[in-house]
Amino acid sequence: MQRLVAMLRDLAERIEDLDERGELLDRVPELQKRLGDLRSELFHYEVRSTYDTPEIADSRRIIEQADQASDFQTPNPEDEEPWRRPPE
Repeated sequence: MQRLVAMLRDLAERIEDLDERGELLDRVPELQKRLGDLRSELFHYEVRSTYDTPEIADSRRIIEQADQASDFQTPNPEDEEPWRRPPE
């Protein structure tokens, strides 16, 4: 993550430097290359940050199954004793 932050800051500084010297548009190929490298790093960071390990995925599955289980749901959400069956 520190590498990505450093790359972002470096690009920002380079753009500011080129802009101050009036060379921003003259250096488009350089900026395109840097942007491509940065885009690749951003993609890899996003993939890593959203990846679930097998343990996390299994825990998420268990929780989702428990939420969907209808055996423990009661017709009256304010019922303090959900194990009771409602009167028929």
